[in-house]
Amino acid sequence: MNKRFMGVLAAVLFAGAASAAEVPASFDSKNCKADYPKASLMNEEQGTVSMAFLVSSGGDVKDSKVEKSSGFKNLDKAAIKSLSACKFKPGSKDGSPAETWTKVDYAWKLD
Repeated sequence: MNKRFMGVLAAVLFAGAASAAEVPASFDSKNCKADYPKASLMNEEQGTVSMAFLVSSGGDVKDSKVEKSSGFKNLDKAAIKSLSACKFKPGSKDGSPAETWTKVDYAWKLD
């Protein structure tokens, strides 16, 4: 019984090590910003939208989705549209540029 437990533990550790070789894409939040939607400004809407982006090995967004809404459709749409147009730093697998999914939280805050 002890040997079986060790085998399962080794398999779990190996799987974790294999996924550690993947580095997700990233982007520079200072150079890639979304414009506040006018209607959202007027309604004083704010919140954080959580998104996922599929980024090509060249740094372009191939797919995107909202994973958790800010609570306001206009803010969610504006974030997805703006960030999808940004150039990302490609992710990598085993040290080579590769298509990867990355998660981004975008906070809309009124000053």
